[in-house]
Amino acid sequence: MLRLLLSMALLLPSALMADKLATNELNAFRGSQGFPALSYNPKLEQAAKSHAEDMVRKGFFSHTGTNGSDVGERVRKEGYEWCFVAENIAKGQHDLSAVMSSWAQSKGHRTNMLSRKAKEFALYEAADRTWVMVLAAPCR
Repeated sequence: MLRLLLSMALLLPSALMADKLATNELNAFRGSQGFPALSYNPKLEQAAKSHAEDMVRKGFFSHTGTNGSDVGERVRKEGYEWCFVAENIAKGQHDLSAVMSSWAQSKGHRTNMLSRKAKEFALYEAADRTWVMVLAAPCR
């Protein structure tokens, strides 16, 4: 039991650091372009994680999941009622800076990252460098 708790404690800081790094990276980019900061959301992270892991497990690369789902359905499945949702996917970039730079240079991905409609986001990197970013705004 103690070993399990120690293992979990060792994982927690890296997960929190990933959230902080992704948040800092995205918000620095948004700020440099005159856009407001976004908050990190764990429900969006779970939607990004499930899609990234689905792509890795089934060996495909698409915005459509193997069950036919789109980003909106995946986000809603996590209990997030959205009024705006968008998704960026990437494969092969070796680190966070590389994937953010790649998306910033792609018109569609850049548009998603700079959307004034977005209020929250999450980013997940799967084992084989498959990246999924979900940006959204809740209906409130």
